[in-house]
Amino acid sequence: MSPIQDESAQDLENALEVSAADATLTDGEREAAQRIFGDRLPLAERYVEHLATSGIERGLLGPREVPRLWSRHVLNCAVIESCIAEHAVVADVGSGAGLPGLCLAIARPDLKLTLIEPLERRCIWLQEVIDDLGLDNVVVWRGRAEAAVGLEDFTVVTARAVSALDKLARLTLPLLEGRGELVAIKGRSAQDEIDKAQKVLKKLGAVKTDIVVCGEDLLEESTTVVRVKVGKQN
Repeated sequence: MSPIQDESAQDLENALEVSAADATLTDGEREAAQRIFGDRLPLAERYVEHLATSGIERGLLGPREVPRLWSRHVLNCAVIESCIAEHAVVADVGSGAGLPGLCLAIARPDLKLTLIEPLERRCIWLQEVIDDLGLDNVVVWRGRAEAAVGLEDFTVVTARAVSALDKLARLTLPLLEGRGELVAIKGRSAQDEIDKAQKVLKKLGAVKTDIVVCGEDLLEESTTVVRVKVGKQN
């Protein structure tokens, strides 16, 4: 290795060490994390270490996200566990860095999750993290959501930052095969997306669509979820 290459490698190593340090929990975040993850909080902390190091190194997240990994990403995703029934079979579409899929797998060991991700490099990273954390309730499936119909008897589909609701519904609702719920993390445009997706939702069998706010009593900035139910109401 040339001196220049050696120096570049050292710079990267130093940057990753700084990144990992920047990803520590604040007091407020720790209280929320303890309530959400319970005795599995050390697993969540280990996951964040992966995000802040190899996740940055491999381009799954940008370095600027490190100081807000807990608040904007992990806790923001994990609080949606309150919207998911016990022992649900969950498909997480477009998992990327495991948001929200791995957060749910850590917070809710009762869930059975499949992380659906088309890009090989992301799938490799996800599997490495799963193996390191010893999670036995989650698997990675490489491919597009359209090809995963019939893969499992999914009762819930989750998604974050995949696409607008009209397109997202076309990708996700078929996975439920006529019965279940889409739980999609959205922002301030949630109602506007619902309004624009009405025809598509109806065509795909949606019987109820609402907005749920999660984590109001836990997080400084709560998480907005669009929940779409297909099939008969309980």
